[in-house]
Amino acid sequence: MDIYVGNLSYDTSELSLRTAFEVHGIVAKARVVTDKISGRSRGFGFVEMPDAQEATRAIEALNGSELDGMVLTVNEARPREDRPARDFRREGGGGGFQRDYQSGPRRSGGFNDRYRGNGHRFGDRSGGSRNRGGF
Repeated sequence: MDIYVGNLSYDTSELSLRTAFEVHGIVAKARVVTDKISGRSRGFGFVEMPDAQEATRAIEALNGSELDGMVLTVNEARPREDRPARDFRREGGGGGFQRDYQSGPRRSGGFNDRYRGNGHRFGDRSGGSRNRGGF
């Protein structure tokens, strides 16, 4: 049985998670989910226990208990739902710069205006009539 463990402390390791569940039975696998970029814990994890009775006892015993200073939320893991793929072209998103941050009319003198046809190469801070001191 797969068990979801939520509200984990950012300091909780896979070893401490495994140790907390091994008191109630055999643990096949314990995993703390981490952020792909920073490597920091995302605050939840999963524990896999082969015996359903032991897993049920562990859920009942550990739900609402404290581990590393945090009150845990423990229940049977639900299967991951398939989310439809997002079409960023249609939604207008995708991680690029959005002009929503400006209030008022669009200002000129941006990056493209500064370095297009001003008589100097990209990165040259010395020339061009519209140069405003480089970056």
